Amino acid sequence: MILGELEKQVLNHLWSAGEADAKQIHAAFSAGRSSSLNTIQSTLDRLYKKQLLSRSKQGHAFVYRTRVDREDLIAQLIRNITSDLVSHDSQSLMAAFVSLSADLGDDELDRLEAMIRNHRRKGKAHP
Repeated sequence: MILGELEKQVLNHLWSAGEADAKQIHAAFSAGRSSSLNTIQSTLDRLYKKQLLSRSKQGHAFVYRTRVDREDLIAQLIRNITSDLVSHDSQSLMAAFVSLSADLGDDELDRLEAMIRNHRRKGKAHP
């Protein structure tokens, strides 16, 4: 799955707002972006078809909510990107994460270590 820039912005808005209709999202973006209401509606429909949003009819408009949380979507996108590249070489994936961690500060690295410990405690880590 590939997400366009506007799709990512809409998801970020909905993760913050909880729910919104197309007009509310358009109004929130109107200051920094010149997208039309029709473009926002098309983007919401694409995200709905990708099963990333749920929607319910309220009056004449759909109100949208995210179906996945941010962390799960990031994990899914990473899996999609890396599945073909590292299917036989998990060492490369781990090396890539270590390389990315070079930009993290001590507090972030401490949180990452705590997450790994917690993951192992829950019995979800793979040897």
